[in-house]
Amino acid sequence: MTGSGSHHHLSDADAFALMLERDPVLRSTIVAIATLDQPPSWPVLVERVERATRLSPQFRMKLALPPLPVAPPRWVVDPDFDLRWHLRRSRLPGDGARSDLLELARNLGMEAFDLDRPLWMFTLVDGLEDGRAALVIKVHHSLTDGIGGIELAANVVDLQREPADLGPLPEAPTAGDTGILDEWTAPIAVQAERLAGSLRRAAGVAPRAALRAATRPVATVGEAIGTGLALARFARPITSQCSTVMTERSLRRHFSELDLPFDRLRAAARRVDATVNDAFLSGISGGMRHYHELHGAPVDRLRLVMPVNVREPDDPIGGNRVTLPRFEVPVGIADPGVRTAEIGRLVRQVRSDPAIPLSQHLASVLNLLPVSITGGMLKRVDFVASDVPGFREQVYLAGSRIDAFHAFSPTLGSAVNVTLMSYAGTCHLGVNTDEAAIPDPDTFLTCLQKGFDDRILIKDLSFT
Repeated sequence: MTGSGSHHHLSDADAFALMLERDPVLRSTIVAIATLDQPPSWPVLVERVERATRLSPQFRMKLALPPLPVAPPRWVVDPDFDLRWHLRRSRLPGDGARSDLLELARNLGMEAFDLDRPLWMFTLVDGLEDGRAALVIKVHHSLTDGIGGIELAANVVDLQREPADLGPLPEAPTAGDTGILDEWTAPIAVQAERLAGSLRRAAGVAPRAALRAATRPVATVGEAIGTGLALARFARPITSQCSTVMTERSLRRHFSELDLPFDRLRAAARRVDATVNDAFLSGISGGMRHYHELHGAPVDRLRLVMPVNVREPDDPIGGNRVTLPRFEVPVGIADPGVRTAEIGRLVRQVRSDPAIPLSQHLASVLNLLPVSITGGMLKRVDFVASDVPGFREQVYLAGSRIDAFHAFSPTLGSAVNVTLMSYAGTCHLGVNTDEAAIPDPDTFLTCLQKGFDDRILIKDLSFT
């Protein structure tokens, strides 16, 4: 995160997410739990986290609001950065039950960030049953997405238990001198640079577009209309949920976990020429069907937000590079194979939507709308589901083996967010429910398990 200009400013999409947090129900906090087979070496862990903040300097930056509301907030190096505040130690009371760890993580996730500091916190938790430990990771979504988090973690973990010697620490970023005049002119310069970039892209496309229009006028008009309709679909207002059960929203959250064998889920997907993500969504949809039928309110379709990765190969480590399309998925289809195939068709359609590459520009328009309007639209989403590919092989942290990794992504105004983090042959699902929408989270988890039982035809799923 070096250089100057717009590289230090939030993207329009991240600024939109930050703006939404004027309504606390829409907070974009990510919590993850890395389960360790034993307590790690504290000095090594401190050194690794310090190194990570230097390799990804945004973790040593805080947000600064511009004096003119013409540009999004920008990242500035925190001159008072204190690693001891961001990296903490705690110990579970009693017998160290997993439920106590989930409660600790839930409470951390429900606490708002201090905007005068970098937006992250790591807590090493000792005292888990069987001599285990855990690292509870809390970051704001504007700091990184799931893919960016895995890229960052690759600089912290080892492939063997004995920590490798990584050599001297990189230089820490330093706070630059910003004059009063710069504080006022920088936001204008950022918007001018972004506008110029858009014009350059348009200029590069214009000759090709003109040639296409001259040789294929009917097709060109059709493409333009299709793009316009796609943008309209992407930003269309939503006035009600599809579910008649999961309708209330609150600040109360509940964390639970569900683990699936990766090979079984992949094999089930391949049987219908689908992807693991399609089978994952199908399992959730099946669980939703069981849950709604249990409550006497069957439903045919539910509205989903599925984060789509738009990260480019040359994007910096960390950062948030996802967009959030909304679409409806079938829930009433009982046959898991038919349901998975239909969901796969819908997902391919969404990923090829011409509005996806334009979502950052659309966010700048949405930033102008009142939070009551945009936030109200998000609260009409029934659930969020995110699939994050993690490490394929087992890795170690400061002398401890990482045995599991569960991520609890924000509900973003929906009833529940289910996040799949694949790691070393297991799909670890983190389930973050809004307790007003789902007041019986244990029942919901049982229904979710049944949905995956239907999907992959196994009965050895572990869940807590």
